Amino acid sequence: MNLRRPNASAATGTFNRSRTVVPMSGICTDCLDGCKGGCEVWLASFRGREVIYPGPFGEITAGADKEYPVDYSHLNIQGYAVGAEGLPDGVKPGPDTAIFPVVDTETEYGWDKKVRMRVPVFTGALGSTFIAQKNWEHFAIGAAISGITLVCGENVCGIDPKLELDNNGKVKNSPEMDRRIETYRRFHEGFGEILVQMNVEDTRFGVAEYVLNKHKLDTIELKWGQGAKCIGGEIKVREIERALELKKRGYIVTPDPIIPEVQKAFKEGEIKEFERHSRLGFVDKDGFLKEIERLRKLGFKRITLKTGAYSAVELAMALRYGAEAHLDLLTIDGAPGGTGMSPWPMMNEWGIPSFYLHCLAYQFCEKLAKRKIRVPDLAMAGGFSGEDGVFKAIAMGSPYVKAVCMGRALMIPGMVGKHIGQWLAENDLPKGVAKYGKSVEEIFVTYEELKGKYGNRMKDIPLGAMGVYTFCQKIRVGLQQLMAGSRNFKLSLVSRKDLMALTEEAAKISGIAYVMDAYRQEAEKILAE
Repeated sequence: MNLRRPNASAATGTFNRSRTVVPMSGICTDCLDGCKGGCEVWLASFRGREVIYPGPFGEITAGADKEYPVDYSHLNIQGYAVGAEGLPDGVKPGPDTAIFPVVDTETEYGWDKKVRMRVPVFTGALGSTFIAQKNWEHFAIGAAISGITLVCGENVCGIDPKLELDNNGKVKNSPEMDRRIETYRRFHEGFGEILVQMNVEDTRFGVAEYVLNKHKLDTIELKWGQGAKCIGGEIKVREIERALELKKRGYIVTPDPIIPEVQKAFKEGEIKEFERHSRLGFVDKDGFLKEIERLRKLGFKRITLKTGAYSAVELAMALRYGAEAHLDLLTIDGAPGGTGMSPWPMMNEWGIPSFYLHCLAYQFCEKLAKRKIRVPDLAMAGGFSGEDGVFKAIAMGSPYVKAVCMGRALMIPGMVGKHIGQWLAENDLPKGVAKYGKSVEEIFVTYEELKGKYGNRMKDIPLGAMGVYTFCQKIRVGLQQLMAGSRNFKLSLVSRKDLMALTEEAAKISGIAYVMDAYRQEAEKILAE
């Protein structure tokens, strides 16, 4: 099994000269003195730290490409020829009633004050990266009209060029945060919500107080980490004035723009960009519970937590502390994940992979449930892109998992839709788009559906938002079909018995029955009749 070739990747723009490489190091078998490029070692010889990150920054998102020994592809979904659970009361199951379009894909999360979503997916944290900033209108309106939750990620206030702080260093005015919240709310219809995420810097800036007092947000999310990295969030900046500004605001900026030698190197063109980093968080039970209590006293109705691919200890902490704090949602993000900017080696080589982490989460939830301890509603994240993954994650984590958090998969439709508009304006449609037509009406399969609902407001729905909605339609219909095949006509009825493990190793890790053992006893009884 190929677990990933190091030292060369499209993400870092590097490659091997030789057709054969050393498996462990990724260095060409015949490394040539005088080679003109360009593996990662070669490029790092003169660009150093820059090679750690995928690029070009602000133009791509990157997803780690390491293939782990076991993942969700090692599970398959069970299908049945009898039964139909979850049809409306009074409806008798049969060929004319148990049809997939009637399957209910709605979900909800929350300890007491529930949030409903039309589809059991929501966005990853779209924070301070340029990809999120420049595509926000497409992502936010798309999520709103799709009836799903939108997570506004960390550091949005902190990097706002027009940020105003009061005398105590707290956010007084953040036009970028205002824009993000108001954009989503223009089309919000009661399904899903916008929630803002906080890291160490956000807490120090008083972001929670700002979004609550100015925008009356119901939910705030604390962040321990994510599947793509164990360090704080990063972005790159290409102007030294901007680097100095962020340094003054308290961020870690590397190389340090205050150092005279760094300033000289930038002026001479040796240094072309700076990285802005967030600080590492430090978690302890008392501090965590006190912060939850503080946020509730401020007035938040719901508090959620995003945690990453840390060790089993941190996972246990998130579940146990979250249960005691009555968290409304805990999102568990496994490696490798994707991001706008994370260190490429870290994305591939750090953290517990999603499948393993989610299996541990289920096992830990069961232990707590046996002690009559209610755990928070869970969402799983870490590399999902389709309805099959949504079904498997919810089934494997049943009854605790309520939704799947999708990062890049929910960003791609926004970017595709946006560019379709640009290609139309430039009369430069790619063949893959042009074969469906030469107008918005012909290209987007959901156009008339949305026009019938929004009428004249269609002019305010950007094509990227239409892309997000259309993608969510595919997720919903595909999920309806898979659920109908497993005879579950309501999402909450999907369970672990609806899965089988294709390998004995996957069965051992997950506790899901191996394909040759699943329902074997029931089958043998029929054969013995």
